Amino acid sequence: MQRTPIRVALALAALASSAAAAPPADGTVREVGESLEAYDAATAAWLAPEAFWDAFARRAGGRDWGVGIAYPPYAEVGEFDTFRVEIAGQTCLMQFFHSRWRRANDVQRWDDRFNEYAACPRVFD
Repeated sequence: MQRTPIRVALALAALASSAAAAPPADGTVREVGESLEAYDAATAAWLAPEAFWDAFARRAGGRDWGVGIAYPPYAEVGEFDTFRVEIAGQTCLMQFFHSRWRRANDVQRWDDRFNEYAACPRVFD
């Protein structure tokens, strides 16, 4: 008769530890089939990388310059502004930081896989 309470206690302990597990860090990337998803800590949701970038750009604290093939005029941009540069039909989120455009991942330190995603490997070519 001792076994049943022990099994129940172990099962409850396992449930409690899994429920208490910390959520992933903001910008953590996971593979789902053939696709990638990024964890958005602000909404506690897994999003497509582009949706993650859009959500971040809306709340980054600077102006969001949208998407384009030409960077915004240097004299008009400010610290933490964002811009999705388009290269060969793909985009990469850039962030203006310390007087120049950088990949947002290099500023925010999200998952390294962002630097290999979409146009990000080619932004400095």
